[in-house]
Amino acid sequence: MKTIIAVIPAYNEEDRLRATLQAVKSISGIDKIIVVNDGSTDKTSEVACAQGVTVVDLPENRGKGGALNAVVPMLDSDVVVFLDADLGDSAAEAVKIIAPVINGQTDLCVAAFPPPTKKGGFGLVKGTAARAIKKAGGLDVIAPLSGQRAMTREVLQAVTPFQEAYGVELGMSIKALRNGFRLMEVPTTMSHNETGRDLKGFLHRGRQFFDVIRVIRLQKRG
Repeated sequence: MKTIIAVIPAYNEEDRLRATLQAVKSISGIDKIIVVNDGSTDKTSEVACAQGVTVVDLPENRGKGGALNAVVPMLDSDVVVFLDADLGDSAAEAVKIIAPVINGQTDLCVAAFPPPTKKGGFGLVKGTAARAIKKAGGLDVIAPLSGQRAMTREVLQAVTPFQEAYGVELGMSIKALRNGFRLMEVPTTMSHNETGRDLKGFLHRGRQFFDVIRVIRLQKRG
């Protein structure tokens, strides 16, 4: 039977992390859950420890890519699953991205979310990332920036080290495709904290856009 490790990077997620972890713990077949506390200033670490999972506390915030890179040496399972900390109960839907990898249908499986419940950006970041994936592997995707991913150990080895900051998912997909691995998306009913059309939301998407462009330029050079 294939072994599975779930990795959850978390930054100031004390409010939703408990529900996320309980949902992940309900998934059959997951052998280990690792929470990477990315320099949180709230009780993220305490919440994770109370759930009996492995907790890696980083002394300062490194961003998502940096947080994931910090635990790569610990990931010795057949399948690795990356999940966001704010999924809450919907994290149980991760079974839908794990099964195709376990069954050999694909090497890297990405969760697509339902349409957002509130207006966010105008699709610039998402569209730019989707076009980059299309160019890299001829694949049309609808969730190029989804952080909910399951992959084989071979894919993990091919796509690490991860890009830092918000470019981690795009870099992962492009590297996997260029190395000849299969990528597929599956629809889920996952949900998380959404950014709206306010200052905070636009700043978030602005950082995303620049990180996506940085990844595309780096991959072109590579």
